Parts: sequence; structure tokens; C-alpha cells
Amino acid sequence: MSEFLDSIHPIAVCLIVCAAKIIEITIQSLKTCMMVKGQRVKAAALGFLECTIWGLVISTIIGTLGDNLFLLAFYCVGYATGLFLGSTLESKIALGTSNLQLIANDGNTEKIVDYLKKSGRGYTVFDGQGSTDKMNMILIVLPRRDALRVLKEIRRLCENNVFVVASEVSKYAGGYGMVK
Repeated sequence: MSEFLDSIHPIAVCLIVCAAKIIEITIQSLKTCMMVKGQRVKAAALGFLECTIWGLVISTIIGTLGDNLFLLAFYCVGYATGLFLGSTLESKIALGTSNLQLIANDGNTEKIVDYLKKSGRGYTVFDGQGSTDKMNMILIVLPRRDALRVLKEIRRLCENNVFVVASEVSKYAGGYGMVK
């Protein structure tokens, strides 16, 4: 491997190391998210790929790191870029399940419930008392990839007059429309 790298222009080696590091850290970010979400087999497969790339990259730079600060800089740029891309990609894939807790008055609760019924989504409504008026709490558990779209529609229906708490769900069992 080192003979091959010696035959390549040093800037090209820096770019190769940077690209490999970007790929490795992007995979590492996705692997970590999958482990947290309980997708252990996929996480293990990504971990194997990540480790392979890491071994190739580190073996390329370890002997020349003190002599070539450009290589170190490209390694660091690749690492930072990989973190950014990994977190961006994970947010696009939106692994997991979200929990939306909405607090709304009676009129907005009716709008939200109608929307959820038409969308075929499960929900639970609790009567409550706010600091000044009667309020309702609506609980919705849904795939994370759908949460932003549903939330935008609810906020549009209620003209932003709804209090929202969104969180991730690690485990759940049963429920209307929930398959796991």
C-alpha cells in the first residue's frame, strides 16, 4: 500500500485520506444512531466497514504524520466534514419514533383530532387545566420521518396556537396504528 501511495502526488494522497475519513466518520455517525435505536445488526455491519476504512486510513498516515502537516490537516478536515455529513444524513433518514405532546384549547383540539382521524393516525386526548383556561393534551406517537410534516400541518391548522413538546421514543408496545 505504501508503494502505491508513494507513487501518487502528495496532494492526491491528502485528498484520498480526507475522502476516506469523510466516509468513515459518516458511517460512524449512522452506526451510532442505529445502535441507539436498537438496530444492532445494521450497526455491526456498518461498524465492520468503518473499522476497515479506519485501518486503511490510519496505516496510511501514521508513519508520516509528524513529517506532513498537510496530511494531518486533511485528516482533520475529513473528520469534521464526516461528522457534519453523518448528522445531516441521519436527520434526513430520520430513524426511530417520535412522541408529540400537544396542548391546545377545545377549538384547536377538534381541528387536530379531525386531521389525525383523516390521516389515520392514532392519538390520545386528555382534559386538563392551563394557567388561565381549560386545555387539552393530545399525545401522538409516530415514525420520526413523519413528525415534522405532521407538526407543520397541525401548526398551520391551529395558526401556531398550540404548545408542542417533541421527543424521541426508545421503546413502546401496542397502540392504535403502531407496528413494531
